[in-house]
Amino acid sequence: MNDISTYFLGIDVSTTATKALLIDLNGQVVGTAATEYPFETPRPLWSEQHPHLWWQGAQQSIRAVLAQTGIDPAQVGGIGLTGQMHGLVLLNEAGEVLRPAILWNDQRTQAQCDEIHRRVGRERFIQITGNVALTGFTAPKILWVKEHEPEIYAQVAHILLPKDYVRYKLTGEFGMDKADGAGTVLMDLKARDWSNEILAALEISPAWMPPLYEGPQITSRLTPEAAAATGLKPGTPVMAGGGDQAAQAVGVGAVTEGIVALTLGTSGVVFATANGPFIEPEGRLHAFCHSVPGKWHLMGVMLSAAGSLRWYRDTFAPGVGFDDLLAPAAEIPAGADGLLFLPYLTGERTPHPDPLARGAFVGLTVRHALPHLTRAVLEGVAFGLRDSFELMKSSGLGEIRQVRVSGGGAKSPLWRQILADVFGCELVTVNTTEGAAYGAALLAAVGAGQFESVEAACQAAIQITGSTTPNPDQVREYEAIYPLYRGLYPALKPTFHA
Repeated sequence: MNDISTYFLGIDVSTTATKALLIDLNGQVVGTAATEYPFETPRPLWSEQHPHLWWQGAQQSIRAVLAQTGIDPAQVGGIGLTGQMHGLVLLNEAGEVLRPAILWNDQRTQAQCDEIHRRVGRERFIQITGNVALTGFTAPKILWVKEHEPEIYAQVAHILLPKDYVRYKLTGEFGMDKADGAGTVLMDLKARDWSNEILAALEISPAWMPPLYEGPQITSRLTPEAAAATGLKPGTPVMAGGGDQAAQAVGVGAVTEGIVALTLGTSGVVFATANGPFIEPEGRLHAFCHSVPGKWHLMGVMLSAAGSLRWYRDTFAPGVGFDDLLAPAAEIPAGADGLLFLPYLTGERTPHPDPLARGAFVGLTVRHALPHLTRAVLEGVAFGLRDSFELMKSSGLGEIRQVRVSGGGAKSPLWRQILADVFGCELVTVNTTEGAAYGAALLAAVGAGQFESVEAACQAAIQITGSTTPNPDQVREYEAIYPLYRGLYPALKPTFHA
């Protein structure tokens, strides 16, 4: 590798901002900048965004981070891309955007999901793609445009994901990484390539789909025009990168079997690396390719994780700090004296893909006070996340040795202890907090030859900063309580749906 290339750039094209992050040869963050923008909800269930916002955001953020750090653009040895998954970007033959992108959180396509299952067969679709067709994914959005906007569909020549539109603007070339590509549900998961069977069944031209690359692979290089727009050097290599969840996993070092990434934000994500394409037979877990070459991952998504705690605080103890709210709950025994909380406040994704699922406190008595309710919320979220772990184990994934936790909820020592006890395994925190953009920068460093593999990059750059080990007595308590929690959804589902 050229000795002058001493920095690597990660670009994260999220729903609310485009972030640029620079790391040095050792994986240390030397600068970050972000440019915010809105998204539109023109009708109920719709969520759209103009792709030019991402490109404007990328230009501004790259220029800002270069100015902030004073780094010579010639020293940037590679660019890694990450961003929001599943969004549909349609271009015509001239590379012009045909309509606003339909985003991951758009919910208009249930009829198209049903049509996909009708055409392919639900079980067959799961076996090929690793997933059921859900409204968030890209494939049903393509069918929606064909049905409702035929004049736009007639002009389609290229289908991209959000970060790959930024790649096109940087390089003039089309490309997509395999992790993000798997999230379109148009790929054959085992083959790590587009599925001719799925494309044919949905009448989507293979010529519209970009070439696929492994996460650290160089896909293309910066054009003189993009260099002038961003302040970077022409010819700078652009690596494939990964969808935000796969890049986030790289960013915390969840790149080998047995190490699981747990993101405890508004929603909760359980992400497990797999050496093979494990598929949950009913599609209750997402199965995608990883950003790590030749690896896959399983993912469970809980819609209201730390979001449940925020709702609870805002509703029952407004104005109280989280530390003050949680402190008394530490004195309450495991199981909150018989009180259970079901955290389905905004419906649920894993293990019950049910938008009509609802939250509940079960077992309330006059003995219960606010600290009991607080503890029940923390435990309910932990049990809900454990559901994803149980599905992963039943899919044939090996032993889970360690959970790497990040996100706002991970700041609570009490919650980390409850999670470790409910999961029955070690929970650790790491030194990296920049998430997906950091993972993208590491992938760029690997692609530029700074590290021999993604695993080596993570080993060099990511250190464990704290550890929470399970308490055997508490583990036994929760083992007895967990089946009671598991029984709540089946018992209450008829009421939710009525």
